[in-house]
Amino acid sequence: QVQLQESGPGLLKPSQTLSLTCTVSGGSITTTYSWNWIRQPPGKGLEWMGVIVFDGRTYYSPSLKSRASISRDTSKNQFSLHLNSVTPEDTAVYYCARGDLKTITPMIRGRRPEKADFSSWGQGTQVTVSS
Repeated sequence: QVQLQESGPGLLKPSQTLSLTCTVSGGSITTTYSWNWIRQPPGKGLEWMGVIVFDGRTYYSPSLKSRASISRDTSKNQFSLHLNSVTPEDTAVYYCARGDLKTITPMIRGRRPEKADFSSWGQGTQVTVSS
């Protein structure tokens, strides 16, 4: 059974770059799935941020495309999120999740994600942006 674990700093100052890593065990990130980053701000619903698929292609939420980038290290079976110029509005619990390829287009088009859209989730990591 695949397991995902997020890691990264919990506290950032405005204008800094957020870098999170998702370590995957029990399955390879080069298999035919999508590997996603999703966040949930306090008191709000889930927000899909972007994805890297099995062959390394990346897709992003239009609202974050200018600030976000996703990369991977296949030798470590990890994928990472980088978000530039963070503000307090980026405060959220950040999740990595595995999904089917068919979920990508609806997410890019703005569909709000639900837990059931993705087959495996990390436990989430709190990121707070504050001066």
